[in-house]
Amino acid sequence: QVQLVESGGGLVQPGGSLRLSCVASGSAFSSLFMAWYRQAPGKQRERVADITRDGRANYVESVKGRFTISRDNAKNTMYLQMNSLKGEDTAVYYCNARYQYFDWGQGTQVTVSS
Repeated sequence: QVQLVESGGGLVQPGGSLRLSCVASGSAFSSLFMAWYRQAPGKQRERVADITRDGRANYVESVKGRFTISRDNAKNTMYLQMNSLKGEDTAVYYCNARYQYFDWGQGTQVTVSS
């Protein structure tokens, strides 16, 4: 079982940037197809971006050109660089496998507000 810990969230003004991190326990991380998800108040959790074990990335349309997903397999860590943040990006952000989810972590809160 892989345990996931997200960090890096916070309060930022519109147009600002944040970098989220996801640290995974265990030795399986480098073989996993991973993703970032988010859940806004009153909405279902949605996938934001995903990255294959060799670094190929995909994004939902709403974050293309603004968010960048990356990973460092040597550090068992995945990142989400978020630029040009908008109010609609406000949510709790989670990391997990792209398929066959592990237990969800606590997530990290991102609030975009002036």
